[in-house]
Amino acid sequence: MAATEYGVNHPLAIKKWAPELMSEALKKTYALQFMGKGKDSLITIKTDLTQSDGGDRIRVGIRSQLTGGGVQGDNTLEGNEESLETFYQDVLIDQLRHAVRSKGKMSEQRVPFSVRDEAKDGLADWWADRIDTWMFNQLCGKTDITDARYYGFNTPTAADADHVTYGASGSTSEGSLSDSTVATFNLTYIDTAVEKAKLAKNALRPIRIGGQKYYAMFIHPYQVTSMRKNTTAGQWADIQKAALSGGQREDNPLFTGALGMYNNVVLHESVRVPASPSNANVRRAVLCGAQALSIAFGRNFGKNVFSWKEELFDYENQLGVAAGCQAGMVKTRFDGSDYGTVLVPTYAVASN
Repeated sequence: MAATEYGVNHPLAIKKWAPELMSEALKKTYALQFMGKGKDSLITIKTDLTQSDGGDRIRVGIRSQLTGGGVQGDNTLEGNEESLETFYQDVLIDQLRHAVRSKGKMSEQRVPFSVRDEAKDGLADWWADRIDTWMFNQLCGKTDITDARYYGFNTPTAADADHVTYGASGSTSEGSLSDSTVATFNLTYIDTAVEKAKLAKNALRPIRIGGQKYYAMFIHPYQVTSMRKNTTAGQWADIQKAALSGGQREDNPLFTGALGMYNNVVLHESVRVPASPSNANVRRAVLCGAQALSIAFGRNFGKNVFSWKEELFDYENQLGVAAGCQAGMVKTRFDGSDYGTVLVPTYAVASN
């Protein structure tokens, strides 16, 4: 006897849709929480172009410290003056837009969710992802990225020798970081990075919070695992993580989501910490001080202000949703060297 059967993939079989479209959650990083207009923000927002009559760049100037010895007693000062030494950096901006467009009303009818709402959420996630990508490509000097849409329209620059440390690995380049026993991330790398930060040609200026001075460091999950698994005396297993609450630190975004703190360095974990172009087994952790990055926005745009446009096409059958912004981001550099970062590349691979 023949039985009538409708298999799982039969065109007439009822397909049960979830009440909401499940979208992949972005692995959030911290770009927006570190932005501010003050001099103690890790990412400084430049507002000149948002209030001006136009332009596609902001020129940021800085003055070097005076180094002369001065004159003593009644010795003649005239003729022994010191000239001011100033430097500048341009922050270029450009427009970036993205959009979602539906096939049509009948296509929208077939799904139990709002295409308009999902388009809005999708574009918001896309922009968060893009700005976070700008942040790490700039901070970590990803010079192998050639598409300006992925680095904020200002060409990334490699860390100079004064602003990179290889810790106690004995290495002098990322290409030679291949020893899994001495070149993995540990607390010693933080100490050497802080030392570099204080003594570099362009010394890093700490981030001041409640009268205290801090740095921030971003490390990859592979590096976090190496740090936690290190059982050597004086390493992670033997220290007490500093409390990340109390006083003015409790509500400060620098401490939001932090792993802990060591040597006044607030540690943040991020999957966006990039690999080295010359060695896929190396991740570029980065120590940051105040004003490590600058971000500029065009007129009528800002940290949380983007363009939003909805249009109907094909006799109002198709919906299009677009979001855009005029912005640019750059790692702060003056006089040919970095100003707010110390790169900390280490050997870092998956533990399983």
